[in-house]
Amino acid sequence: MSEPRFDLTGIGNAIVDMLALTDDSFLSRHDMPKGGMTLIDADTATRLTAEMQGGQTASGGSVANSCAVAAALGARVAFLGKVAADPLGDAFRRDISALGVHFPTKPLLSGAPTARCLILVTPDGQRTMNTYLGAGGEFSLPDLDETVIAGSAITYLEGYLFDPPAAQTAFAEAVRIARSFSRKTALSLSDAFCVDRHRDSFRRLIAGGIDILFANEAEICSLYERNDFADAAADAGNDVKLAILTKSEAGSVIVEGKTQTAIAPVPTTVRDTTGAGDAYAAGFLTAYAQGKSIVEAGNLGAAAAALAISQIGARPPADSLKALLKNA
Repeated sequence: MSEPRFDLTGIGNAIVDMLALTDDSFLSRHDMPKGGMTLIDADTATRLTAEMQGGQTASGGSVANSCAVAAALGARVAFLGKVAADPLGDAFRRDISALGVHFPTKPLLSGAPTARCLILVTPDGQRTMNTYLGAGGEFSLPDLDETVIAGSAITYLEGYLFDPPAAQTAFAEAVRIARSFSRKTALSLSDAFCVDRHRDSFRRLIAGGIDILFANEAEICSLYERNDFADAAADAGNDVKLAILTKSEAGSVIVEGKTQTAIAPVPTTVRDTTGAGDAYAAGFLTAYAQGKSIVEAGNLGAAAAALAISQIGARPPADSLKALLKNA
């Protein structure tokens, strides 16, 4: 097997994030489940955007965020995701490329505009997301770059992209390609509501060759229809080589077969939980792809997640991320 060109290739929604601070009454008024992700249509996206005041705008998407953080941590990174040939799509491409992430996917020339995620952050730091998938949901088999996947130590798939059937087909093919070149695959379950919608399909994808699974407590319990986290963790240990299960302020657990390793959280002040899981995955996958132990990988993931929640927005500053490497 040849030396990989990339440590990590992410496949996910290419989204422009629009983030604003709000309060619980705004969520209640719009019937938004706090802390969740809701798919919305173009009309709803337009209406909510008009009501969001004083927000930040940046390129985003869950796995795209992981790719950006991993690149800042020194990983060699590629990203596959669909944007439209429009100003937001151009901005996304410029932004992620400037971070050092290889982005070869061709834009959608007609049809839906570039996706956007409206992120509302309440005073307790919880983020509630309303996502218009737009062009991002048009990702399909022709958008897979076999050369990139074949040359990646790990291909990382985003659960949020699992809604469109064409993307599900592309995920299965990406796993096949990676396995045919003896590369590893990883999957983020992304959101418990997403798991509820696609539980059986996720289980089939995992059984088809996922090596590394990322999930939080709610997601892993939903996947295995368990009420108890310990039971769900044991199930995950039977299905994948590594399950990285995050538990918010309680830290995380890395499950490897019947062995479970606890990773302590890094103390910090919570300002915004947006991107915490994305940053954790970036830290873990960066270290793991470069041959570090699972404890070292978990610790770097926890440190990156702490940086993410200590500031507003999904991506910690690159300088702060690079500083983590000195203590890794």
